[in-house]
Amino acid sequence: MGNRSRFLYLSEPDMIKAGVLDAPRCVDVCEDVFKLLATGDYLMGGPNHNSHGLGIEFPEKSPYPNMPLTGPDRRFVAMPAYLGGKYDVCGNKWYGSNAANASRGLPRSVLTVMLNDKDTGEPLCLMSANLLSSARTGAVPAVACRYLARQDSAICAAIGCGPINKACFRAILSQMPNLKKVICHDISEAKARAFADWVGAMFGIASVVSTSLEDTLADADVVTVAASRLKTLDVEDAWFKSGATVLLTGPMKAEDSFWLNSRIVYDNIHLHEAYVQDALASPDKLKYYDSVIGGPLYTLIDDGKTPSLADSADLGNVILGNKSRRENAEERIVFVASGMAVFDVAWGFELYQSAVKEGLGRWLVLWDEPYRE
Repeated sequence: MGNRSRFLYLSEPDMIKAGVLDAPRCVDVCEDVFKLLATGDYLMGGPNHNSHGLGIEFPEKSPYPNMPLTGPDRRFVAMPAYLGGKYDVCGNKWYGSNAANASRGLPRSVLTVMLNDKDTGEPLCLMSANLLSSARTGAVPAVACRYLARQDSAICAAIGCGPINKACFRAILSQMPNLKKVICHDISEAKARAFADWVGAMFGIASVVSTSLEDTLADADVVTVAASRLKTLDVEDAWFKSGATVLLTGPMKAEDSFWLNSRIVYDNIHLHEAYVQDALASPDKLKYYDSVIGGPLYTLIDDGKTPSLADSADLGNVILGNKSRRENAEERIVFVASGMAVFDVAWGFELYQSAVKEGLGRWLVLWDEPYRE
């Protein structure tokens, strides 16, 4: 039995018991990951080791009757990563998405994460990852809020009132001790109302709904953007308050002056360089730019209007003190986050350790002895 191999399976209820919804703890883990990104102790997919993932994009039509066809948010993506430091583990996030899932009573995306031993390749843990992914997605801008927002920030604007911005707000709230008011805006007023009600009931904070995007932004010290990709979010430079911190977890379009009059901080410079490489290899570079969060900035870089990615700041180097934090109260800062599997691996590994310690989940046997001829 010396060659027995087994792994832990964690369901969504197991993940909740392990602490997947503990936003402050997740923020601390994500801060640690940013440090590892800045020092280079990680690997992701692709020849540049920084690819977001490898995805299947379905065709518009097919001669094969059972082949899936393209549709809103319809894709499969594999996102492998190795993360060093105290984690020292490999993992893969498997991401299936289809907007039509709502009609089946399912979330738009169905996610799992598998952790593997870095040397043998054996699975360590297979876990439900919808809550894991949303938690780390929310924690990433919260780390930026910790280091870049004004300490006296009192008003938060939430643009896009779906589950992702709920996760973002939950984590951002842990970094805004002086928060007094939340302004909620969504293309669906009913969703904005539901978000505002949730904020009030869950956190006891004053929250209002705004149908005007301009009014939503006018007094906001911190803006969290996780709007639907189904409709372009267009904003104007003049709508933002002086000294605002704008946290982009979803795409946003604005005139050039907005970007040029803001200090830009990226999540990981090398990830965005990989996006640009993918755009250059695609049939339509500008169309590709339109599909990613950093697209407007890539265009400005191409046009020579703003510094190259190599000359820009990322959050890991801000945390390590190699780049400055907020320089003054009037400075407007935009944080651009595009998502990386290293965060899923880190948060997943943290919860896996908790689950083992607390006796959660179910052990599954891969083999007692590997079969040999």
